[in-house]
Amino acid sequence: MPGRYGDAVDEALRHGVRVVKLDLTPVVMAMTMATRHLGVGATYSATYNAPFNIARLFATMDHFTEGRVGWNVVTSLNDSEAQNFGFESHLDHDGRYDQADETMEIVTGLWDSWEDEALKVDKISGTFADPEKVHRLDYQGKYYNSRGPLTVPRSPQGHPVIMQAGQSSRGKTFAGRWGELVFAVFREIERGQEIRGELRDRAAGNGRDPEGIKVVTAAYVIVGETETMAEEKLALAESLADPVDKMALLSELLNFDFSRPSLDQVMTNDDLDQISGSRGMVETIMRGGEAQYPTFGEFIGNSKRGTVHELPVFVGTPKKIADEMEEWFISEACDGFMVAATHLPGAYEDFVRLVVPELQRRGLAQTEYSGRTLRDHLGLARP
Repeated sequence: MPGRYGDAVDEALRHGVRVVKLDLTPVVMAMTMATRHLGVGATYSATYNAPFNIARLFATMDHFTEGRVGWNVVTSLNDSEAQNFGFESHLDHDGRYDQADETMEIVTGLWDSWEDEALKVDKISGTFADPEKVHRLDYQGKYYNSRGPLTVPRSPQGHPVIMQAGQSSRGKTFAGRWGELVFAVFREIERGQEIRGELRDRAAGNGRDPEGIKVVTAAYVIVGETETMAEEKLALAESLADPVDKMALLSELLNFDFSRPSLDQVMTNDDLDQISGSRGMVETIMRGGEAQYPTFGEFIGNSKRGTVHELPVFVGTPKKIADEMEEWFISEACDGFMVAATHLPGAYEDFVRLVVPELQRRGLAQTEYSGRTLRDHLGLARP
């Protein structure tokens, strides 16, 4: 719960700012039971969940959904999370990724501990599984040890799709090694081309096929039957931004209490070094500002956190929005979009009703599914 701002959760609770975070296992199962083809990703922290439990959970969900699950790997953000799990403070930024590398080595190793042909279920011979095709892992690392094998046979996708969002240098190194569907936030096509190219290069540097890493960016889509209707929706969304919510959200994301310093105080290198949350967000904020050392108020304002403008915003008629999305896609700034909602459920209903048909007409959105699993939908090879 966002409690870094003022070391209290009062404001977050009062305004309902990211205070409810359900366990995603039943959510995923409910969504996939209600659909036939939809792929669903679930966020689980590699910092505060044991690798064996992660491997078992996602392999199980992959079986029950017939291969429609992805794991969004995060390293968590702040001391509040650490304290919920019994730790005094959060690990340092790069240390979290070092630990996450070990988690990934164990999780993928456990997923591979059953070969594809290991499960026999042969009543005639009385053989459930071939022992020669099920292997111990015997992993020993700095952070974890894990014996294996996994207690779940190999799942339909082999590995559930690995999703990840990391824009710091260390985060991109992690993405280049492990990420298959990578989230990146940028406001200009040129920046997207740069980030996508770098991630593909990092994947190739790890011996991976660059086509095996798909980059999606987040964007708010505010669509109306007319330009005026869309602009009115944007104005309403802008009017709802609350300055305290902004600082509470930014404090949560960056693991820094923005209630302490004066907004007129100029930030120093020491101040920036104390921010141990999302380093990629810090880099984005600093890149978007004019001053080398902004005031705290300027830094908060440049973040655009808690406003519709923290992401790219596509505003207008269905045709105008499709034009913009098409330009980003054909320019190879991204492989797709994570559509953010200004309000629920109306924003998604508007997108599906107004924008999707226009994208389908242009051949930019599918009209039917050609595959069965989430990997099939994304064009990712099965490991």
